[in-house]
Amino acid sequence: MTDQQTRARHFRSLHRPGEPVVLVNAWDAATARIVAAAGAHAIATTSAGVAWSRGAPDGDVLTRDTAVDVIRRVVEAVPLPVTADIEAGYGDTPEQVARTVAAVLAAGAVGVNVEDTRHDGGGPLRPVEDQVARLAAVRAAADHAGIALYVNARVDTYLRGVGGVPETVARAEAYLAAGADGIFVPGTVDPRTVAALVAAIPAPLNVLAGPGSPPVPELARLGVARVSLGPAAAEAAYGLVRRAAAEVFAAGTYGALADPLDFDTLNALMRR
Repeated sequence: MTDQQTRARHFRSLHRPGEPVVLVNAWDAATARIVAAAGAHAIATTSAGVAWSRGAPDGDVLTRDTAVDVIRRVVEAVPLPVTADIEAGYGDTPEQVARTVAAVLAAGAVGVNVEDTRHDGGGPLRPVEDQVARLAAVRAAADHAGIALYVNARVDTYLRGVGGVPETVARAEAYLAAGADGIFVPGTVDPRTVAALVAAIPAPLNVLAGPGSPPVPELARLGVARVSLGPAAAEAAYGLVRRAAAEVFAAGTYGALADPLDFDTLNALMRR
């Protein structure tokens, strides 16, 4: 798939309740190619993994240019649709968020995640009307570019511990009216809660999964349309580095480095 609009339409079609698209989030070109080679249908970036790889914390700390540069490299590395986690949009105003989305589209991505967590110390979540204005700007930027961008609006009520199903659904409905295509609710994989969200939200539901979560087939039975691993793979990779370092410094042994993705395989993936 070489045409961006074709990739955008294909990515949109992957969001099927009961048959979810599974996203193992990448944070650079190498991880994107590894995930693609494992059989992915699309590639998603993880904002946390991208930030950590650039020596910064997660939370809208990266500059727009730095974040977009990583997205461009991921898009260029794989022939699959790429959706980008752009945190809160790398901008204080809807107009600045629109500029971010224009740059992300120019980099070749076909989807974005936009969260409603606040990073300015003013409270856990943005007021609904504020986030609605930002999402409307995202949709307008995509329409102006002529790309069917999949806008995944993240509702952080559970992640921040500030609301249950009613508050989550109310925010979801407002975000969908503003132009979002799907709703991402990280922070809960409780089957009863997920089933209630699926029933109440009139759009594809994305959940964040990882160790301790129900397996993908169970989430599919609940009607989930998208399963993301978020920063889990990055956390696991960095955990391996810490274990390997601790072992070699303490015992002088290398057990943590067993079963690697070998040099020749990685080199071959990078030549593609």
